[in-house]
Amino acid sequence: MRSIQIYDTTLRDGTQGEGFSLSLQDKLQIARRLDELGVDYIEGGYPLSNAKDVEFFQRMQDVELQHAKVSAFGMTRRRGMTAAEDPGMVALVESGAPACTVVGKTWDFHVTDVLRVSLEENLAMIRDSVAFLVAAGREVIYDAEHFFDGWKRNSEYAAQTVQAAAEAGASLVVLCDTNGGSMPEEIADLTRQAISALAACDVAVGIHCHNDCDLAVANSLAAVDAGAVQVQGTINGVGERCGNADLISVIANLGAKKQGYSVLGGESLEHLTELSRYVYETANQHFRNNQPFVGQSAFAHKGGMHVHAIARATESYEHLNPEIVGNARRVLVSELSGRSNIIALTTKHNIQEDRQLMDGILTRVVELENQGYQFEAAEASFDLLVKTCADSFTPHFKRIKYHVEVSADAAHSLLTEATVKLQVGDEIRHEVAEGDGPVNALDAALRKALNGKFPSLNDMHLVDYKVRVVNSEAGTAARIRVIIESADQHDVWGTIGVSENIIEASWLALVDAIEYKLHKDEVEMTPPSTDHLAANG
Repeated sequence: MRSIQIYDTTLRDGTQGEGFSLSLQDKLQIARRLDELGVDYIEGGYPLSNAKDVEFFQRMQDVELQHAKVSAFGMTRRRGMTAAEDPGMVALVESGAPACTVVGKTWDFHVTDVLRVSLEENLAMIRDSVAFLVAAGREVIYDAEHFFDGWKRNSEYAAQTVQAAAEAGASLVVLCDTNGGSMPEEIADLTRQAISALAACDVAVGIHCHNDCDLAVANSLAAVDAGAVQVQGTINGVGERCGNADLISVIANLGAKKQGYSVLGGESLEHLTELSRYVYETANQHFRNNQPFVGQSAFAHKGGMHVHAIARATESYEHLNPEIVGNARRVLVSELSGRSNIIALTTKHNIQEDRQLMDGILTRVVELENQGYQFEAAEASFDLLVKTCADSFTPHFKRIKYHVEVSADAAHSLLTEATVKLQVGDEIRHEVAEGDGPVNALDAALRKALNGKFPSLNDMHLVDYKVRVVNSEAGTAARIRVIIESADQHDVWGTIGVSENIIEASWLALVDAIEYKLHKDEVEMTPPSTDHLAANG
């Protein structure tokens, strides 16, 4: 087993991505999560660029990490000064980070036309910078910027740059596909050439890929197969332009798919999904449902043939047990479903043997989807639909009418008021409530009308509210789909409503959410049957 180091740069390279930003507290919390996962290096930022990164390194000195080593990022010294005089070099040392990652120019075009120094001066800048940090007691990782482009244009000079870093004391030379334009076969070939060029220095290589051709993970794995000992990347592949190599996929492939490699110190991968979603949540980003390994759809099955097959053998349509990476299998229901989907989703109702009922449920699903319903994110509404088709659904209240009014006062402040009239048992409840908006007001009035009768509703709250136009070509008469996500202390569930009126669609989804909560609580409170004990005497 060859151990592959995982170097995370979410906190630095990741934050260069559009729409991805982190506060100081965010960075500190993510760093702790990365350490808990078993990541080897955490690149915290560039201490010369902003005060937040300076404070991050200060705060991290008081954090006792179990696995990871913190690295500060910087560039080679500027031309015309010594490393000791360069503010960037000084900032790296003062950061207190035990490791420093220094990026330098590999491509002669960048040296002469962008940096505008001589080829010899660039080599001196690399040597001086690495030697200065090594003398300061820091482990130095040298990032060879534009390595692959530079090697293809001038391999002799590119080799001199990485050798200069190695001879000055760098512990590792990382080959960067900075523009993200290299192919896997090129990465593998040039990685081998770089290893050969550094053999006399006894310094290994790592890989840092960008995703501009959607090949960052493939390129990283190709480099590892060619001999690289470290992979740099970000959680969920965030980063500049099209992003970096997604470390989630890199770790999962190396740790669970490919043979002969060990990552994260040989620890299990069951926290990958949790970490992926934690980073999304912390950065206030939407999950990427189709993200390999950890996405909500990664092990979701919609086609009836697929569901029928995985019911017999999960490997028939799954390349990996989802639990290995902390994910879960999901069976979806839609117009593409077959009886197998319905059976898989109705196991708890014990109606699998009723083929006529199964066909009836599927027919109803197809009818509703034609109206704009989708039950993939509304399994609670689907559960109520099954109960209704099976004649086992008894509403906890009868809806008589509702009314929502929105008005504005002289100061243009909006006032939203909802009135609901329900029958709860033999009692008619007529209540009014105000809210921040129509849905909030309806929710408040509905709860007020049910208050006292169903105290468990105090544990329930709305988590998310999503609106989608189903048939936009109909203009203002288009159907609106509303999905409401609700939660209590134990579960999270989704419900759906569809109507030409957004208030009505919201009302339908809201009523389903409350009905599901009440039915769920009844099931949880029902004591287990003891009939089998009596039967056994």
